[in-house]
Amino acid sequence: MTETPPRTHAPAPREGGAEPPHLRTTRASYDTVAADYDRLLRDALAGMPFDRAMLGVFAERVLDGGGGPVGDLGCGTGRITAYLARLGLDVFGVDLSPGMVAVARQACPELRFEVGSMTALDLADGALAGAVAWYSTVHTPPGELPVLFAEFHRVLAPGGQLLLAFKAGEGQTHLDHAYGHDLSLEVYRYAPERISQLLGRAGFEEVAQLVRAADGEHEKTPQACLLARRPG
Repeated sequence: MTETPPRTHAPAPREGGAEPPHLRTTRASYDTVAADYDRLLRDALAGMPFDRAMLGVFAERVLDGGGGPVGDLGCGTGRITAYLARLGLDVFGVDLSPGMVAVARQACPELRFEVGSMTALDLADGALAGAVAWYSTVHTPPGELPVLFAEFHRVLAPGGQLLLAFKAGEGQTHLDHAYGHDLSLEVYRYAPERISQLLGRAGFEEVAQLVRAADGEHEKTPQACLLARRPG
């Protein structure tokens, strides 16, 4: 484990002190659904061999590079954090929703989870050997992605690995009910080529991408994973 574990803080306010609206609605929605989200998705990865394969490649590349701290950014209730820990990574989780973090801490007491925002991580430059954003960018409006990817680049060390999972395609959908609860969320789909382009502008090199068909009751559109690295 790291001797001085990195910590996260609440998102930095914008000019005028206003938090971006999508962060407020995302936090409120996931606070509402946290327990049922965990109940429905805790074991979903067992039936997703392509997803496990990409997570496995990511873990292998981090370990082959010498290891080091890995951030599961937008960790939700910690199911991916726990899987990466089983693969041998020194991983911690960060999520915007206190409700999701509370469930994660209860489900995985051996791991560390903090409340914080991917847009403003309280980490030194180059602090991480790897970062995962597993469907945690799906509520981020297109204009906010460059800010997010610049922050990922900042906290990754040279040679650090980045793995994104997201909904492939174009456009957005509004959710007013999910996981058995009323909520309010915008869900964005992005073409893998667009994500690759934005990552390139942020200073990343693409390593691999996977696009697969929807699989299972929780998916209705194609899904994508993109593995990139910060050159070093």
